[in-house]
Amino acid sequence: MKLTLGTLAELEATLGDGSLVELVQRFEGGAFSVRDVLALLAAGLRGGGHEMSSAELAAADIEGGPMAAARAAAELLARAFVLPETA
Repeated sequence: MKLTLGTLAELEATLGDGSLVELVQRFEGGAFSVRDVLALLAAGLRGGGHEMSSAELAAADIEGGPMAAARAAAELLARAFVLPETA
């Protein structure tokens, strides 16, 4: 999974309420929703070249359950905004 500029734009449009900064703040504050998790995972899958509908993702059996899904979504979001290390 990865978040590309295109999937970040789609994610922002999908969530509709607020910016990506607000999404990051929700995750940092532990105030994210299941909708946020599903939208992030779906965008990450699309960015990685895997087409899966939100309905298919919602019905998927995720090893580790909802908490593992939330951790994966948070890590995906964090990695999208990490600056590359400079040598």
